[in-house]
Amino acid sequence: MITLDKSKIKYILYDLDGTLTDSARGIVNSFKYCLHELGIEGWDDKALLKFVGPPLQESFGAYLGMDESEVDNAIKIYRTYYADKGIFENSVYDGVPEALGRLRQAGYIQAVATSKPEVYAKKILEKFELSGYFEDICGIPLGDESMTKAQVIAQSMERLGIEDKSQVVMVGDRDYDIKGAHLNGIPCIGVTYGYGSREELESAGADEIVNNPSEILHSGSSV
Repeated sequence: MITLDKSKIKYILYDLDGTLTDSARGIVNSFKYCLHELGIEGWDDKALLKFVGPPLQESFGAYLGMDESEVDNAIKIYRTYYADKGIFENSVYDGVPEALGRLRQAGYIQAVATSKPEVYAKKILEKFELSGYFEDICGIPLGDESMTKAQVIAQSMERLGIEDKSQVVMVGDRDYDIKGAHLNGIPCIGVTYGYGSREELESAGADEIVNNPSEILHSGSSV
């Protein structure tokens, strides 16, 4: 864990999938399309939920045992569905716009740091009229699956010109968010309404855990 001193926080970085929007349906449908095209069977919707959140390269490699060339091909197939349909099979979590508005009004500088391609993240946030809450929307370059969550967070902080890490906190729903934040020397608030369980967040060392968007930097429960 890293000390979370709320009195010093000026910048809030958010994960996208599972933190701001419920994107499971579009991601699961994209994986179903991809696996069908590849002739891979035995994965139902519930089992595919584990693919929601982690970077695509890690999901295909870890859960399906694909090598690098197979992963690259699978991602291309996945995106033929996602870019056309899956991207907007998505919805904003209840309370997110209100929380973002409250925090912005309070003077916090907010940004998105996601393992999703930046071009897709921007389209989603514009579609749901959330982009105006953020100073920056940082994701991976389309086609560059090698970037880790830690690298995305580092890039986000660099683009925001952040020098004092005690002023920054990450908000996310999976262990990737927590570990990525900690590798950058910043704390992470875990949210339980996304795709990661409280147990996953605790095991990863979340510095605080909250149950709904209104609790972010407000009245969250300490780990």
